[in-house]
Amino acid sequence: MNQKFSVTGMTCSACSAAVEKGVKNVKGVDSVVVNLLGNSMLVEYDGEVTGQNTIIQAVENAGYHASVFVKGKEAKSSETAENKVQTELKEMKQRILISFCFLIPLLYIAMGHMLKFPLPAFLHGEKNSVTFAFLQFLLTLPIVYTNRKYYQMGFKTLFKGHPNMDSLIAIGSGAAICYGIFAIFRIGYGLGVMDMDVVMQYSMDLYFESAATILTLITLGKFLEARSKGKTSEAISKLMDLSPKTAVVVRDGKETEIPIEEVVIGDILAVRPGQSIPVDGVITEGNTAVDQSALTGESIPVEKSAGDKVMGATINKTGFFLFRAEKVGDDTTLSQIIQLVEDANTSKAPIAKLADKISGVFVPVVITIAVLATVIWLLTGETFEFALSIGIAVLVISCPCALGLATPVAIMVGTGKGASNGILIKSAEALEIAHKINTVILDKTGTITEGKPKVTDILTAEGVSEEELLKTAATIEKPSEHPLAEAILEKADEKKILPLAVTEFQAISGRGIIAKDKDESYYSGNSYMMKEQGIDVTKLLKAAEDLAEDGKTPLFFAKGKKFLGVIAVADVVKPTSMAAIKELKSLGIDVVMLTGDNKKTAQAIRRQLQIDKVIAEVLPQDKESEVRKLQQAGKKVAMIGDGINDAPALARADVGIAIGAGTDIAIESADIVLMKSDLLDAVTAITLSKATIRNIKENLFWAFFYNTIGIPLAAGVFYGILNWKLNPMFAAAAMSLSSVCVVTNALRLRFFKPKYKTL
Repeated sequence: MNQKFSVTGMTCSACSAAVEKGVKNVKGVDSVVVNLLGNSMLVEYDGEVTGQNTIIQAVENAGYHASVFVKGKEAKSSETAENKVQTELKEMKQRILISFCFLIPLLYIAMGHMLKFPLPAFLHGEKNSVTFAFLQFLLTLPIVYTNRKYYQMGFKTLFKGHPNMDSLIAIGSGAAICYGIFAIFRIGYGLGVMDMDVVMQYSMDLYFESAATILTLITLGKFLEARSKGKTSEAISKLMDLSPKTAVVVRDGKETEIPIEEVVIGDILAVRPGQSIPVDGVITEGNTAVDQSALTGESIPVEKSAGDKVMGATINKTGFFLFRAEKVGDDTTLSQIIQLVEDANTSKAPIAKLADKISGVFVPVVITIAVLATVIWLLTGETFEFALSIGIAVLVISCPCALGLATPVAIMVGTGKGASNGILIKSAEALEIAHKINTVILDKTGTITEGKPKVTDILTAEGVSEEELLKTAATIEKPSEHPLAEAILEKADEKKILPLAVTEFQAISGRGIIAKDKDESYYSGNSYMMKEQGIDVTKLLKAAEDLAEDGKTPLFFAKGKKFLGVIAVADVVKPTSMAAIKELKSLGIDVVMLTGDNKKTAQAIRRQLQIDKVIAEVLPQDKESEVRKLQQAGKKVAMIGDGINDAPALARADVGIAIGAGTDIAIESADIVLMKSDLLDAVTAITLSKATIRNIKENLFWAFFYNTIGIPLAAGVFYGILNWKLNPMFAAAAMSLSSVCVVTNALRLRFFKPKYKTL
């Protein structure tokens, strides 16, 4: 079974790696995915072997806290997720303010004399050395107390055997403070025996200001980091804000405003212009235009009338209407979008797992390097103070914040950006794999084409008007339930042509339709029917054959023995399909069309859209094997289909993309869901994947590059050659800056824009 848990106390990827490792060791656990940004954990386990309490205990043993995630708990809580972020930022602001209030006078006292700044008389001279040192210690204490979280979590995880970023900060700053206290005692001893050399030596080697600066700068860095991370889920926050809190329900003929939670399936709801639609449903009365841009990205409001579906959280622009609630609560489109994006952020891309593995061993290795560096410098004859500063600098500069943030922040921004463009990416793995796609398989009906027949050509016989042909065609086809008949009736309605009534109607299999009224007979069908009825169609026969070659279905019409003309009907290509296929090919992707339609129609579409390869007359159950064949040939395959008869192929593909999903977004077999039934969104999904992975690689490069350069510099590798030594204060500033840089770089994805605007 799958269970989601809330986990608190994690600060870096070493933390998430420790939690993951601890839970994986529990017998019966199959898989664990920890989300550092979301403070959550998804565990798949055998309920007969282990349980929730055992898993929670494993997290506790690793040094963190866990509880079973309760869906909807956050919504009911008086403190929303956004308020929690604001509360956290407010608390960090207070910590920074208190820290700087004490740090500024501390730095002035400790370093002012180096800059020739005047100091009070009671701090001057060797006799006042204890006062000079002890005042620095007193100014450091409030900073240490304000930032005590680093020590609480750092030492707790260290003693549990899972040291993390806080452990590095706690050991580094703690060592500096302990050395400062030792120095106070040495100054006191020097004054007691009147050894002024000892007094002067230790007066100049106090590390209180280093410890205080480390804590203050790291807190400042984490504040900037938290503020930036708060922007990563902006798209989802906007969606959550869209959901109305109340709905107007019509019961017993009266309108009553009720909380959104009380709406049940079957309720009739009223929506006025400008109001947000509360839940998903079907219009029962009225006409309007609905702004669906927040959910689907469509810039133009969509016309709606009785029988049309509406989605919760979209905006009613013009008319008043009533609709019947069909999906409420967690089943609405908005709720499912939010859930899908949350699931994507909880899941891990393969590239993120690599970073986590590295982080898991990184902290112990850094502690070892710090200890070795300290010992080696002592053995080379350097002072204890010098060796200690080297060890502290290594610990502080090596914090793996940047490494831990490199992937999850980019994934969160990428999936959020996709959601705001009507592209729902269901897992981080799908987002990563999409950039490797080199072959795209397209279903024809409903994907490349509209999935609904339309009139494409009207050819009239000599002396016959288009209006006369359409009126006769509509008259014959009105009683028919055939999809081609529907296309003709739609065209007649578009031209405002009203069909006549017929008294008799007969469908002849493989031929067409014969209809009669009081005075006349009407014929609709193929050329064989016309020939059997003795009607001459030779003048338009060649043109009809050409239409058939183009994948269209020509229908011949006659009134009595008089031939009226030909109307061609076809499942027309969507307006954006040509541009989408062209763009896919420009990305170096092979395009294959897979269809159950006949070869002639398939070839016509191939010629029209310049598709590389077509596989026609394929049964739904055989589509999956076609995908497998391409994979066996070494191709990375994306399957784009409607998610119903294409389900096996979507599941088999490296990335399954469901198109034409409309409001049915929870298609289990697809990895990516396109809300707008537009192939250009598939192009956007692939380019978004490329942009996200490029961003992650940039982040990882800078995180690794920073540590590769920073650790040797802090360890004093360049001291003997270039006399370079890194002060622990500058190490703290550099570490904080690296994390902020990685998050800021990830936030650039917020400016990603699709190359083409979908319809």
